[in-house]
Amino acid sequence: MKTANIVILESSEEFLGELTAYFDGKPEFNVCAVTGNGTTGMTYIEQYKPDIVILNLVLSGRDGFGVLDFIRNNCGGCKSIVVSNFSDEKIIGSAIAHGASYYFVKPVDPQAVAERVKDILTERASGYTVAEDVRAKRRVASVDEKISNIFISIGIPPHIKGYVYLREGIKMTIENPSIINNVTKELYPSIAEKFDTSASKVERAIRHAIEVAWNRGRVEAINAIFGVRVYIGSERPTNSEFIALVADKLILEELI
Repeated sequence: MKTANIVILESSEEFLGELTAYFDGKPEFNVCAVTGNGTTGMTYIEQYKPDIVILNLVLSGRDGFGVLDFIRNNCGGCKSIVVSNFSDEKIIGSAIAHGASYYFVKPVDPQAVAERVKDILTERASGYTVAEDVRAKRRVASVDEKISNIFISIGIPPHIKGYVYLREGIKMTIENPSIINNVTKELYPSIAEKFDTSASKVERAIRHAIEVAWNRGRVEAINAIFGVRVYIGSERPTNSEFIALVADKLILEELI
C-alpha cells in the first residue's frame, strides 16, 4: 500500500493529539496538516491534495458539512472520514449523503480510524481510474449512495467492518447476480481478496452487521424498504438472503 497523505480537521486538541501521535508512528501514513478550523482546512485540502481527510463535524469557521461539500465538489480523488460526538442517525445519514465514506462516533480508537483509511485506499486501488468513463463513475456513486441510505435506514452503522463487506457483496451481486448462488466459494473469497482478509472473516463480519440491524429493532423499517413484510419479530435473513434482497431491489430500480 502506498503512503496515505492525510489532512486532519479536529476541534478537540486531545483527540487531535491522539490521532497525530498514532499516524506519525506509522510509515504508511503522512499527516500533511492539522487544524480545528474548517475554512483553514479547505485551504490545506487545496494545497496538499490529500488522499484522506479525517474531520469532525464541529469546527470553527466552516463546519464539517461545509467541508464535506467542498471535498465532494472540488476534490474528486479525496475521500473523507467523519469522527464526531453526534450519534443521531439522521446526522450520520446526512454526513454519508454529503460524501463521507465512513462515520465514527466518539470515543474511537485511532487504530480503528487507521484501518478505515487502509480500506479506502484498498477500494481505490481496485476501483475505477481517472481515465474511465464519467458516466460509469456516476453510476457507481449512485449505487454506493443508495446502499448507504438503506444501511442507515435499517441500522447498520458505517464504522463496523461488515458495512463495507456487505456493500461490496451487494455491488458484486448487482454486476453478477449468479454469484449469490455460490457465496462460500466465490462471493466471500472475492470480497476477502479485495480487502486483504479471509473469507471466514468476511462471512462473520457480514453476519454481525445484519445482527446489529435486527437487534436494533428495525424490522418495520426493513420491511418498509423492501415493500413487503419480509421478516417478522426476531427472524432475520441469512447473509446471502440479505445481499440478494438489496441487490434485487436496486436492480428493479434500474440503477444498473
